[in-house]
Amino acid sequence: MAALKWINLTLLVLYPLAWAAPLMRAGLLPLFGLNEISVLTGLQALWGTDIVLALIVTVFALFAPYVKTIGLALIQFGYLSRRVLPTLTFLGKLAMADVFLIAIYVTIVKGIGIGRIETAWGLYLFTGCILVSLGIGIAETRRTQD
Repeated sequence: MAALKWINLTLLVLYPLAWAAPLMRAGLLPLFGLNEISVLTGLQALWGTDIVLALIVTVFALFAPYVKTIGLALIQFGYLSRRVLPTLTFLGKLAMADVFLIAIYVTIVKGIGIGRIETAWGLYLFTGCILVSLGIGIAETRRTQD
């Protein structure tokens, strides 16, 4: 279980990296270059056009996974009650919703055929961080039940 503590703490470094990493490359026409889109650049664009959606994505992509990771670390090191685990599990599900939202956007854009979109390594990093965090949450919940 000590390894889970360190893996969880590693997520505190990997999440900001995943937010800045390119999730996808997109362009209007195949002839022109593709622009890299990250969580942070996507949020910047959203704040200028749709504040409500920007708030939702900020909660799903930034706050939910990071607060969950910090909460799990506090539980693992004995600074927070294990009774908070259901709330942290819910936060992990919110973070996973953001990954599904990105996947839906990629599928829609590819299906319409207007532009060109390619997934990038940041999408896999972000998804991996979320899945590892979910796994750590499940392991902590099982540890509580034992």
